[in-house]
Amino acid sequence: MADTGSLLAAAVGPEHVLTGDHVPAEYGHDESLTVPARAPEYVVRPTTAAEVSAVLRVAAAERIPVTARGSGTGMSGACVPRAEGIVVSFERMDRILEIDTANHVAVVQPGVTLADLDRRTAEVGLCYPVRSGERSATVGGTIATNAGGMYAVRHGVTRHHVLGVEAVLASGETVRSGGRYVKTSTGYDLTQLLVGSEGTLALITEAVLRLTPRAGHGATVLAPFTAPEDIARAVPRLLAGGLDPLALEYVDMLTMAALTADHEFGLGIPEQVRDTALGYLVVVLEEHSTDRLEADVEAAGEQLLSLGAADVYVLPPAAARRLIHAREHAFWTAKAAGADEVVDIVVPRAALPALLAEADAIARDSGSVITGCGHAGDGNVHLAVFQPDRDRRDAVLRRLFRAGTALGGAISGEHGVGRAKKPYFLDLEDPAKIRLMRRLKHAFDPDGILNPDVLLGQA
Repeated sequence: MADTGSLLAAAVGPEHVLTGDHVPAEYGHDESLTVPARAPEYVVRPTTAAEVSAVLRVAAAERIPVTARGSGTGMSGACVPRAEGIVVSFERMDRILEIDTANHVAVVQPGVTLADLDRRTAEVGLCYPVRSGERSATVGGTIATNAGGMYAVRHGVTRHHVLGVEAVLASGETVRSGGRYVKTSTGYDLTQLLVGSEGTLALITEAVLRLTPRAGHGATVLAPFTAPEDIARAVPRLLAGGLDPLALEYVDMLTMAALTADHEFGLGIPEQVRDTALGYLVVVLEEHSTDRLEADVEAAGEQLLSLGAADVYVLPPAAARRLIHAREHAFWTAKAAGADEVVDIVVPRAALPALLAEADAIARDSGSVITGCGHAGDGNVHLAVFQPDRDRRDAVLRRLFRAGTALGGAISGEHGVGRAKKPYFLDLEDPAKIRLMRRLKHAFDPDGILNPDVLLGQA
């Protein structure tokens, strides 16, 4: 009988099966700060759904764990495999199959990066409005975690833009769900069940994505505040005033100082204002005409001042681009500064003041430093935790996650649970819901071979 390596080689071609010392280190980790890397037994690089199906039939027959991988930009250890497992890398399934301008959809393979998709859609005046912080992230990876990003306050998160999928089940069977339409009332919505499932239910091999018209005019407004709680309180009032920002970001004083230093740019704010600012709101506006944009900028400035901003600055385009780029790469700045963990708690946006106040209290009580920024418009705050002692850090994280859930939120807004947050998720989530999720997992993957250590772990 053929061995596993020979069977996988028959599925994808021998040149696309890596094993042993030929497996590069990159296939054993993502960007999690706490989940150790682990090299898999095999890496396979398919190009079609049929090849993915053949790989999963081999894995199912031999009960071998399978982990899907895009660019490895995740932050929760969701693509860290088992040592005896198979990594299915979608790096060769990177084709944009169609840009359908009549229906405003793109049909893509899972290995397409957000940067490549953005370039292609720009050519026809459209965009895929999921703005993950890392543009090298793949569509498949962002679907797996239901990624959000800066534009979620206006456009929503990944699940709002995935209209349909082709997916391969653990058995090797291929199914399609959804399509080039925006609504359906026909049976269970398998498309949305797969979004955010972190590779535990099926491997997505094709996606139909909703596109939106690309606006041609934009401006970035920066508002310093002398009290962080005033920022959090200003957000719901700003949105209630009728403003429809493309992005609405919160950055605390320490994070802003680190971003500007790390990326070597200035904001053009007077020293006396900068010295008293404890936090900032970054408001990105985008419109299809200059007249509407100018009206929005004026309205935003007036509202921000009335809500307690120390001043309001419309950033020059170059400075705005650098600030947005730095904000999108805030994780790397935190990592370079020695952060021990970065979490992405989400709460109802009106609960942001309470969450930030609790984070300050937890930092004081534990002798930790907790700094942050986040998507203030949708209540998703990214907190960098500086606490090298593992046990004390675990206690800090548990208190942060408990505070977020007590305020009606969840422990992850867009990074996913993966391996890193699994213990907290299983501890804090409703046990009845966990049991239901386990039954769904068993229905899709009865032998438990798909990413078995992620999200729910072993039953």
